[in-house]
Parts: sequence; C-alpha cells; structure tokens
Amino acid sequence: MGLLQKGKWVDQWYDTDNSVGEFVRQDSRFRNCLTPNGEARPNGEPGFKAEKGRYHLYVSHACPWAHRTLIFRELKQLHDYIDVTVVEPIMLEHGWEMNDPLYNFDFLYQLYLKADVSYEGRVTVPVLWDKKTETIVSNESSEIIRMFNTAFNSLTGNATDYYPEVLHQRIHDLNDRIYDTINNGVYQAGFASTQQAYEVAFHRLFDSLDWVEGLLTQQRYLAGDQLTEADWRLFTTLIRFDAVYFGHFKTNRQLLADFPNMSAYVRELYQVPGVAETVHFEHIKTHYYASHRMINPTGVVPVGPAQDFTVPHGRNGLAVM
Repeated sequence: MGLLQKGKWVDQWYDTDNSVGEFVRQDSRFRNCLTPNGEARPNGEPGFKAEKGRYHLYVSHACPWAHRTLIFRELKQLHDYIDVTVVEPIMLEHGWEMNDPLYNFDFLYQLYLKADVSYEGRVTVPVLWDKKTETIVSNESSEIIRMFNTAFNSLTGNATDYYPEVLHQRIHDLNDRIYDTINNGVYQAGFASTQQAYEVAFHRLFDSLDWVEGLLTQQRYLAGDQLTEADWRLFTTLIRFDAVYFGHFKTNRQLLADFPNMSAYVRELYQVPGVAETVHFEHIKTHYYASHRMINPTGVVPVGPAQDFTVPHGRNGLAVM
C-alpha cells in the first residue's frame, strides 16, 4: 500500500499511531453523490446523473470494501449500466496495478491524479468513475452502495430496497459497531505493530462476533426479518475470515465455521443469486499473503482451507431460503 504526496507515489504500507502501534484508516476523500436526476452539487457544479454506460467501477476482488459494490451491482441488476475493471491481485511498491480500458493506465494512482492533479493521500478501491466528466464520483464504498440501491431504480425497474427508511436507525447502529470492531477490526488486529494494540483489537473483534452469533440465534438477519445493507457489509468480512483473517491477521480464537449460526448465515447470503460470482478466493488469498510482505515476508500463499458455501445449512429452526 502507498500514498500520493505532492504528485509522487510513496511506498508506505499503512498508518499507525506510533505511541500504541494501532492501525489507522484514512477517511475517503471523494464523496460526491450519484442521483436519479443529477441534482447540483453543494459547490454549484452539475451533479452526477444516473445514466446507462456513463460510469465505470474500479475494484479489487480481494478488498471487502470493493466487494460490497460488486454485490450491489449484482443485486440491483446494474451489469448493463456500470462496467467494471478488476485490478491485479498483488499490490506492491506502486500500489494497485491494472489494465485500464479507459486510459491505458498501469496503476490506480494515475486515475486519482487524473481526477485531481493535487490529490494527496491513500489510493484505494473501490472507485466509481464518471466517464463523462472524467473524474471520481466516490471512493467511499458505504456511499456507493447506497447510490446503487436507489439511483438507477427508474431505469432498471429494480426497486428492492436494502436501506428502508423504517430501519435507518437500526442499520446505522449495526453498521457503527460492525465497522469499528469487525470490518475494520480484523485490520486493526492484522496490522497492529505492538502486542497491546493487537490484543485490544482481537478481543473487541471476538466480543462483536459473539454478539452477532447471539443475534442470529433470534432472527434471520441483522436488522430482523429483512435483508439489508448491514448484512452485506458484514458478509464481505465474514466470507474472508477463515481464508485469510484467521491465519494471516492472527484472528485465531475461532474459525467462522465454529460459529454455527453465523456460518449458516454466510452460506445463505452466498447463495443469493449473483453473489457467489463476486467471490474469488484465489484472488483474495493471493492478494493478502503475497502483498503484505511485512506480515508474510516469503509471499507464500496457502493452499487451504477447503470451503464449500453451497451446502445448505439451517439454523435454529429457520429454514434455508
């Protein structure tokens, strides 16, 4: 991983608070909004209107944040509306490498500089790119999935809502805890540079996984009976847990497979039409084990674990859908 400083690429893996060795994630910098009608932006510039073929999504199959956007592209039937470039699995001294179909760029940081020649900071996926104005709409996954949830409804006819108004507060509460202690928690454990920081993150992570396991004992989904964005935001972390986080990030108290309700829940979500096609375990393992050389200096990628998320599995009397 690296970042841009004064137009130049700097090879730096990740930020830590040096006093305690904690992993610190940078906030996303491009936070524009794509809407059905393209309302003007706060600065008065034209907004981003939902149009067929106008937008391009840059993702990594390894990245759980980018994975969210691919899932919503499937769920909301946006294949014909938003095309995709998948970066290479291994990320080394120049960051994300890619075969860019739009500008023939070799690295994702070049796209950031095209959007803003003065950009400084992390170069991350996903990136939602506007081909019309040649700039980044957003590099914040949580906001991109909400755009996908509604912006194209009138064009696609798909009105399925994963962020229903009646559940907003519940979804926000779930997202806050899950992001802080699970989605980002695995990284806080894996990238910690002191024993103390690692153990704090480790215990917070498993406290929350135990909480999720208990929640799923009582109800089918995190917010109740309805599948929401909170489930998909958690899913992209859980689907990677046994393959990379358990070993590579040392989150090894239990495997996902050791949580009966949570593992059955992940199987159920995996079998939602279109979702399995967004999961690429070899890409995921190759990225984590071969790119994070400060954690795995040899770059050797493990062969296992053997996993099959296509096997139906009921839980606590809840029938598999």
